[in-house]
Amino acid sequence: MSDFLLNVALPLRASYYFSGLRWSFGLALCSACLFMLAMNRSGSTLFLMFIAVDRYMHVVHPHHPVNSLSVTKAALGALGVWLLAIGADAPIFALQHGNGSHCESFNTEVDERHSLTWHEFVFLASFFVPLLVILYCTVHMVLQLRRRQLAHNARIRKVLCFISVVVVVFFVCFLPSNVTLLMIWIRSKRAAGSSRTQVQTSVCPASEELAITFYVSITLTYLNSALDPVVYYFSSPVFKNFCRKTLRLSPEETAEKRTRETASQSISQL
Repeated sequence: MSDFLLNVALPLRASYYFSGLRWSFGLALCSACLFMLAMNRSGSTLFLMFIAVDRYMHVVHPHHPVNSLSVTKAALGALGVWLLAIGADAPIFALQHGNGSHCESFNTEVDERHSLTWHEFVFLASFFVPLLVILYCTVHMVLQLRRRQLAHNARIRKVLCFISVVVVVFFVCFLPSNVTLLMIWIRSKRAAGSSRTQVQTSVCPASEELAITFYVSITLTYLNSALDPVVYYFSSPVFKNFCRKTLRLSPEETAEKRTRETASQSISQL
């Protein structure tokens, strides 16, 4: 769903950039476009976090009841994630866009009057909170497997490889833009204590460089939508077999069954 929202909003965003940052589709569509982009980012980071939690629970706590949730309860959990993302990103519709030709949700200028908006806070929180959770899950999975001497099991190596892919995708797609936004905010706070001459000679050039860096790095968050199907392909045998069936390839039923049996025997030793 988050990738679908990006596919809807991205052509409008591309038109905005190609026309020299001039929005010509009206304020309502501007807010809707920014909301869909924000939902794409929030949804992607939250679901990557829950994928890491799911792997953590299966490896570290294999007998926990959460590992045997029904499809209905899992769907309700996914719905809860979307409601959380919608509630956090809905204030975008209250943003002001000047005369209507400008359509931005971030303030990329290093300005002493720049305060962190709710949208920027959500942008940072939806990265750093999942980041801490993903790192926690990854570290504890590795420690648990090493303690039980299961790290050389083929299935366990596959799980560790997959969680490593999740971490890499998360860092590559979302770290640069968040670090840049933090730098803009920190520079703005420093500018508040600087003289006007210092602002003009050092802060202004840095402002332009950071703005360019932010817009370049924000495109990496869109790359996540291209990588998500790869992550989902390796995270779910059901999704994998669906893709193989769509491409008219034989499903890996026998191999998957043998692998799952080996995994259940190994993980049960935890």
